[in-house]
Amino acid sequence: MSHLKRTPLYPEFTKAGAKTVDFGGWEMPVQFTSIMEEHHATRNKAGLFDVSHMGEILVTGPDSEAFLQKMLTNDVSKLTPNRAQYTIMCYENGGTVDDLLVYKLKENEYLLVVNAANTEKDFTWLQKHATENVVVGDRSEDYVQLALQGPEAEDILQTLTEEDLSEIKFFRFKQHVYFKGIDYPAIVSRTGYTGEDGFEIYLSPQGGQPLWQSILKAGEAKGVQPIGLGARDTLRFEANLALYGQELSADITPIEAGLSFAVKTNKAADFIGKEVLKHQKEHGPARKLVGIEMLEKGIPRYGYPVLVEEEEVGFVTTGTHSPTLDKKVGLAILETHYTEVGQEVNVQIRKRTLRAKVVPTPLYKRS
Repeated sequence: MSHLKRTPLYPEFTKAGAKTVDFGGWEMPVQFTSIMEEHHATRNKAGLFDVSHMGEILVTGPDSEAFLQKMLTNDVSKLTPNRAQYTIMCYENGGTVDDLLVYKLKENEYLLVVNAANTEKDFTWLQKHATENVVVGDRSEDYVQLALQGPEAEDILQTLTEEDLSEIKFFRFKQHVYFKGIDYPAIVSRTGYTGEDGFEIYLSPQGGQPLWQSILKAGEAKGVQPIGLGARDTLRFEANLALYGQELSADITPIEAGLSFAVKTNKAADFIGKEVLKHQKEHGPARKLVGIEMLEKGIPRYGYPVLVEEEEVGFVTTGTHSPTLDKKVGLAILETHYTEVGQEVNVQIRKRTLRAKVVPTPLYKRS
């Protein structure tokens, strides 16, 4: 896998004996111990993730807010400095370019955090639409990104900084945060991709390894573990957090994916895809994302057809044996007519057709 890109934290993976895989052109750890163990560690204690493969795009200039209002589905005008927002970038037909976080650093300066495999595509898309008074820059090389997630996350991280982390509320962040023994300032936001409380930390690549080591040492007594992509996927799936390429794609709109909360069709600004998304919001989409639970022994995997009376009515977007629920469950895009909770469906698993039922989402919610 020598042709794959590596994050600045790659030496830490090899030191820990992690099993690595090709993930969107990056050599990333899929697991350090086991997916099940890492999943439970994050739900019950704390998990440390390297997410430095994610892309960071800086948008600046006097027209930056107006530009982002046109490019993004959420209402960027609601942001004030040190607030973040989940949002989506769409094509004219309502299909998804990417889902992302936008951080307002200060007036006329926004940091967009995009999916790793989409960084180049997103950057090109934004540049294509940029107006005269907007500058779009790919700053992905300027950051490592660590995520510390789980009920013990705040207590562990607090031991490493004098900043009061309890002041950072959900989808808020602090800039210029310093950690003990590290000379580089960080952005610390109360965000994550696991369904648990926690933080995402952005700082200079030179500070990545020292901070990774410090967090693992500081959290040793509280059971912190390094976590790979395998558990990251099962955690986000249980919490019904979309994965681009599965729950969202150029062919799946955010309304179909159940993300209406991030699509503000009532904002005054026109945005790309608004007309289609407004129609779907007002009249309901022809298909939508639901949870499914298997009633027979089998795991619903990505792409498996979902049937009702031998007629294909949709497909599985994600499925696994849920570590938290101890059930075989999935997410699926189905024709709306078949999405009532309790609706029985069949999943085509290779040559077998197995019974399942529609269940509420999220499959897991932190109490």
